[in-house]
Amino acid sequence: MVVRPARIGDLDDLVRFIREEAREAESVEKMPATLRRGIEAALTDDSKSSYWVMADAQDALVGCVSALKEWSDWNAGYYWWIQSLYLVPACRGQGHIQLLVDAVSAEMTRQGGLELRLYVHAGNGIAIRAYEKIGFEMSAYKIMVRRQGQSA
Repeated sequence: MVVRPARIGDLDDLVRFIREEAREAESVEKMPATLRRGIEAALTDDSKSSYWVMADAQDALVGCVSALKEWSDWNAGYYWWIQSLYLVPACRGQGHIQLLVDAVSAEMTRQGGLELRLYVHAGNGIAIRAYEKIGFEMSAYKIMVRRQGQSA
């Protein structure tokens, strides 16, 4: 398996992967056109997000990961957040997640990032166990949201 930065020619596979990730992780159906716009924006402007893809020996894409940076004024540096991570089912359970995360981690280190973080749906026990297996641990922080249009 080879992990490399994603290119615009990978867009169709990335849309398919991220759509399936949403379906598996949260049982939500994402619109391909919206995903295409979002992923293409990131592929053409790495200030939004960065993508890596994993290819097998025949150069067929079998997975991807994306990460974005969040500035910390407290620590004067960037936290890196894994936003999306997907592997086709036939490639799971073989250590390939580690390869994808290592690619992000290496770039984060090269750029002087502070820490690699991710969020995972609380009910996604399979993903939680996979992330723990490669060194992630639960944070003391909880994610809170305020939906658009809500007021106090």
